[in-house]
Amino acid sequence: MDFNYFNNNLSKISAKLIGGLEVQFKLAPKIRLKYSEEKINAKNPKKAGVLALFYPNKFQQTQFLLTLRANYNGTHSSQISFPGGKFDENDQTLKNTALRETEEEVGIRSSKITVFKEMTEVYIPPSNFLVTPYLGVISETPTFTKNYEVEQLIEVSLKDLLDDQKLSKTTLSTSYAKNMEVPCFKLNNYIVWGATAMMLSEIKELLKEL
Repeated sequence: MDFNYFNNNLSKISAKLIGGLEVQFKLAPKIRLKYSEEKINAKNPKKAGVLALFYPNKFQQTQFLLTLRANYNGTHSSQISFPGGKFDENDQTLKNTALRETEEEVGIRSSKITVFKEMTEVYIPPSNFLVTPYLGVISETPTFTKNYEVEQLIEVSLKDLLDDQKLSKTTLSTSYAKNMEVPCFKLNNYIVWGATAMMLSEIKELLKEL
């Protein structure tokens, strides 16, 4: 998708209703439960904010950024996610968390990013995080500088996200299930599943009729 067209339609995107849990769960593993707000609150989850950052590539086509997390001793080691992380009280808002973490992880200054939409939060049971995704845009082709938390930058074409041929299923094993079939996106030769795929499902629904 041409970036100028995308950028000129930000007000339209901002005004659109989001799909919510119904759309997110199109890309959720069958084992994944729909937790009620009451049950989530009872678990006192940690809060986090992440950012889907849209920008033009050198051909002025719209892209967004995913990251492959570095390998470490933790629940989300080596997973594909959006830039972002845990809320800090100094952030004041989860939007500020998403911007701060994006600057720390991939080197894009918060002042250059315009956040134009808040999406539906996603509860992640294994780590007990409640994550709020935000959509942001930067008008120039960025130069990323990844930190120690990021193993690989994954620059994805918006055109690919909107392509139904990129939807698939895969079988994998996790700490809580073996040989589990899960829905996924296949983007840039990476398998994107779980919470990130659920967020992408809602983003795709929001943007597919542009």
